[in-house]
Amino acid sequence: MGFSKVTDSILYVGVNDHEIDLFEGQYVVPNGMAYNSYAILDEKNAVMDTVDIRFVQEWLDNIAAALNGKKPDYLIIQHMEPDHSSSIAEFLKVYPDAIVVGNAKTFTMMQQFFGADVAPNREVVANNGTLSLGNRTLTFVFAPMVHWPEVMVTYDAQDKVLFSADGFGKFGALDVEESWACEARRYYIGIVGKYGAPVQALLKKAAALDIAKICPLHGPILTEDLGYYINLYDIWSSYGVESEGVMIAYTSVYGNTRKAAKLLADKLTAKGCPKVVLTDLARSDMAEAVEDAFRYGKLVLASTTYNGEVFPFMRTFIEHLTERNYQNRTVGIIENGSWAPMAAKVMTGLLENSKNLTWLDTVTIKSALTAENEAQLDAMADALL
Repeated sequence: MGFSKVTDSILYVGVNDHEIDLFEGQYVVPNGMAYNSYAILDEKNAVMDTVDIRFVQEWLDNIAAALNGKKPDYLIIQHMEPDHSSSIAEFLKVYPDAIVVGNAKTFTMMQQFFGADVAPNREVVANNGTLSLGNRTLTFVFAPMVHWPEVMVTYDAQDKVLFSADGFGKFGALDVEESWACEARRYYIGIVGKYGAPVQALLKKAAALDIAKICPLHGPILTEDLGYYINLYDIWSSYGVESEGVMIAYTSVYGNTRKAAKLLADKLTAKGCPKVVLTDLARSDMAEAVEDAFRYGKLVLASTTYNGEVFPFMRTFIEHLTERNYQNRTVGIIENGSWAPMAAKVMTGLLENSKNLTWLDTVTIKSALTAENEAQLDAMADALL
């Protein structure tokens, strides 16, 4: 891939990965992933983060091309996840005099991953610490639990660039054209969604900076209308409602619960609901289902009773929500049970610790829809509008 210009003195030296099928062992990435790394050229030269070890040679070639015969003086590590750090040792074999820059937690994790001697030349920085490269000074701002405890971001005041670590990242390689918001939302909710409060804290710190470009560790460099991206991050991390609409998530064994969910969806559409998302949890990408639950302000859970409990895909879905601090939503429940309906009790129990949920009246189906159930679904549709 070589390198490309971010500014006259900041060059992109990252790589695209089209070999990966599951990111972090669970997220489907049909358009691959980008592992971003940057070279900053000054009196002293710095490289920002490394890449997945499978692409180390391509990355080293990119660095060599970008530096054009010069050597990097620093390797700055903002985040120790292996997709960003696993090439540190190989980098230091080529550039043994380079100083590795990180915070105390960075080096603790570095030793855990790679051994005590991986970075003999190191500079440990404090929160709001600085590093002069000559004409510019980099400032390091700690961002613990966005989404690991050692994370820090880096600000270059000269070019007004924020190197945002995993913040503002997305799924997808950089040689694929696609909408930013969809895959950035799935990435954020899936990976960072649990840590809304730390992200809010970071956004407040970023608001004090003059930022012209955001350079994340995944996804494209953001250069225009930064307010659009920052506003979405503010909504996501405060667990606000991004889009008006209703998500109906269902599981069904013989089709009767699916019929009820579809009937509710049809009633909502007929009544003018701006958006209705109907999702079969057994057949949909779970990460996309979770994304939709956080995107919209209203959620209906429809499930059959199964083994005196709730259908497994529904349990998994709700656990994904609660793990990510699901809150501030309106929730309706449709349960089905031929002799001992239990799904509603189980689902409400799973969500009992979620904050600020407004509950609608439960609709209970016994085997198949009745006229009474249809009237109850009509009332639920009205309550959701």
